[in-house]
Amino acid sequence: MKSKEMELDIIENKDGKQGNDSEEQQHICTDVEISSEGIDDASAKMGQHNKSLLEKKVEALQGYMAKHKDQIHLIIQLVLAAGFVAMVIAACVVNFHRAVGLLVISLVTIFFLVWDWMMERYGEQVWEALAPIRDLLSRNWCGIRWIIYMSVLVAVVCWLALDTAQRGTRQLVSFFGLLLFVFLTLLFSKHPFRWSWQTLVFGTGLQFIFGLLILRTTFGLGALRWLGNKAEAFMSFTDTGSKFVFGESYTDHFLAFKVMPILVFLSSVISMLYYIGFMAWLICKIGFIMQVTMGTSPAESMAAAGNIFLGLANSPLLIRPYISELTLSEIHAVMTGGFASISGTILGAYISFGVDATHLLTATVMSAPASLAIAKMFWPETIVSRSNRPVKMDKGESKNLLEAASLGASRAIALVASVLANIIAFMALLSFFDAVLSWLGGMFDCPQLSFSLICSYVFMPLSFMMGVSFEDSFIVAELMGIKTFLSEFVAFQKLSELINRRKAGGPEYVNNVKQYISVHSEAIATYALCGFSNVASLGMSIGALLYIPDSECPHLLSVEFNNTSMTNSSQMHACCTELYNSVTVYEPWNVTTGDGFSQSSLLGCCTLTPSELFNCSLML
Repeated sequence: MKSKEMELDIIENKDGKQGNDSEEQQHICTDVEISSEGIDDASAKMGQHNKSLLEKKVEALQGYMAKHKDQIHLIIQLVLAAGFVAMVIAACVVNFHRAVGLLVISLVTIFFLVWDWMMERYGEQVWEALAPIRDLLSRNWCGIRWIIYMSVLVAVVCWLALDTAQRGTRQLVSFFGLLLFVFLTLLFSKHPFRWSWQTLVFGTGLQFIFGLLILRTTFGLGALRWLGNKAEAFMSFTDTGSKFVFGESYTDHFLAFKVMPILVFLSSVISMLYYIGFMAWLICKIGFIMQVTMGTSPAESMAAAGNIFLGLANSPLLIRPYISELTLSEIHAVMTGGFASISGTILGAYISFGVDATHLLTATVMSAPASLAIAKMFWPETIVSRSNRPVKMDKGESKNLLEAASLGASRAIALVASVLANIIAFMALLSFFDAVLSWLGGMFDCPQLSFSLICSYVFMPLSFMMGVSFEDSFIVAELMGIKTFLSEFVAFQKLSELINRRKAGGPEYVNNVKQYISVHSEAIATYALCGFSNVASLGMSIGALLYIPDSECPHLLSVEFNNTSMTNSSQMHACCTELYNSVTVYEPWNVTTGDGFSQSSLLGCCTLTPSELFNCSLML
């Protein structure tokens, strides 16, 4: 017993000594840390003491500039603005006629800068001050609306009477063609009795007014021709880079070495304009005008405005944060706007073909309101849109202007490759189809049968109702068919061949075959071909619109099905499809969901949109 007690005492003594040793080590470590902190503080103070007077002054200056950064920026901007104003004044004094363009651009820029500043500062106050007028208009809007409609009708009738008296009956054919297209749209409309008069009247009216000011007034036509000439001169700067890369004989391969570099150049310029904020500002202004006049939502109006400058797949990126909130009608409007217009980059390529830049620029702008009007007639809005909040646009991913230029040029590589690949493929397919059809037609003593001949007869009524003369309508119809089933690039290339034949002054008919068309028919063909509406573009549009991040669908379905006012949107249908794909059925009545979806969301989707991918009777 004693021996055991002695062993326990020895163990306790050892533990006590170990405890004391650990306490001593902790004290030592603490002392070391304190001493090291003291050394660091001392070294920092010594470093601060050893700094030269110049370093202290530089740090003080940096701190002052950071503190007064906004004031410094304002002073720099005022100095630059004063220098620019002085330059404009000096240019006008030296030669006013030569400086008119610079003066007009400067005045327009100043006007919009002042306008934006005033709207940002006093916009809400002005809106509140106009409340009595807005209330008066809303109370009497029904009568005012019919007055506007009747005024428009009277104006159109008077215009047709005067224009027909001056130019002949061809204008009546175009007018009745417009009515025919509107009737066909209503005939095949998703909801024929739910479309908005405001969208149709103002959409068509904006298109008509814009075309009237530009094509029927001396000032408008002169301004647009001046703009077209400047655009051609601007794109000619691409020749410098093409000559440096491909050599002096680069024009021998016109399409590859003359036209395609324009796409690279314009893509870089548009990326730079997007970075500095000009592109976003311009798109927002055009979209706001269409939103106010046509009564469309901000998202679809912004996408339609973006289609004037961006491509079919790029314009939906402007509203990507809002795509999940779009209704089916808005999705249809966004897609229609993309099909009805071309991008600013591709526009440069068509101008290089020799197509009139005036009509190309006009068609690009006029297509925006027209596409919204037709889209909203074909698929009217029947539910309240959730995308009515203002659309905000950023400057993109670029960190500076040079990076924006480089990224724009790099992005054009895929565009150039896609254009060239499609031209090679579709030209080969067209040749193959013509050979097959000629072989089949030879069996019936019709070896001249071809794809182009079939298109000329199928689309001839449409081209004639657009105002093309009867003798030219078959050729324009052929171009429309090539554009619809193959590619608008191939169609514009064939149109450029017709233009060159007319300018060359050769015979109009060879072996009773028309070799070119009139200038009037060329203009109508330019408007008809100016768009991405073909079968190949359909997949691009769907891919750009239906992108949904993986993490959004489970949360969206959970929120929507717990909401009393659920929205039946395209996003809901897409998310339900994703949910159905995640379902696993181990045995009847044993159903599990994956990817973060819940059983309640599955039940809601079965109620909203039953699918063939899953037997919803297991949940109901």
